[in-house]
Amino acid sequence: MTIVMKEEPASARRERGGRTVVEVDGARVGGGHFALIAGPCTVESREQMLEAARAVRAAGAHMLRGGAFKPRTSPHSFQGLGVEGLRLLQEAKEETGLPVVTEVMDARDIEDVREVADVIQVGARNMQNYTLLAELGRAGLPVLLKRGLAATLEELVMASEYVLEEGNERVILCERGIRTFEAAYRFTLDLLAVPVLRELTHLPIVVDPSHAAGRRELVRPMSLAAAAAGADGIIVEVHPAPGLAICDGPQALPTESFARYAEDVFRVAEVAGHLGCRECG
Repeated sequence: MTIVMKEEPASARRERGGRTVVEVDGARVGGGHFALIAGPCTVESREQMLEAARAVRAAGAHMLRGGAFKPRTSPHSFQGLGVEGLRLLQEAKEETGLPVVTEVMDARDIEDVREVADVIQVGARNMQNYTLLAELGRAGLPVLLKRGLAATLEELVMASEYVLEEGNERVILCERGIRTFEAAYRFTLDLLAVPVLRELTHLPIVVDPSHAAGRRELVRPMSLAAAAAGADGIIVEVHPAPGLAICDGPQALPTESFARYAEDVFRVAEVAGHLGCRECG
């Protein structure tokens, strides 16, 4: 039996001759278009989700994030509201008009998530869940693929191939920090990944400063640095009362100061050459 390998992966930049632009209900990511994706780490209640969504919309963000299903290190930690969380995301989506980005952890949940999500997120711990990636490739929605905790850039790009090979070309890569020896913050945000991934692939690249920092005072400077490095977007956590958050409160930005944060990020992204930051991606 002879195994024939493709000479070049579908994700390689030179195969397409340009940058992929992923369009999501009027918002665009990549190819010069910058997108700000924001919302709480996890959906906790109707009031929390709607208040966060309104603040995100008012600040000019392009998409709303929120976790209905949550992968947690401990099985005893809050695992998300599940289908009820999806219902609350749908309500927030209908009120604000923002496209929804939410995570799927299990292929058995794809159909439920598809009814609400405009972009399906694959978390760092599932980056190499190749069966799930292939299923999402067939699901037809854009996929935001986060880099694994100890994954190389080549492994991230190869993971994206599992989605692309199923005919789904709308893949967004996400740098969210990798595990190193440093313990002063949660993960090490690898900003060099942004320009290097731009060499390796035509796919859009966004950065998640929240999970890398683990501390809200570090989120703004890392967001600005990511925009300056050429990222096609930022996905960040916002909460009406971070001190009361069930999950990842210390890294969440308060809704009351989010508009100023968004303005600063848009300004740097425009200096870096992105267009339409304040309008619709």
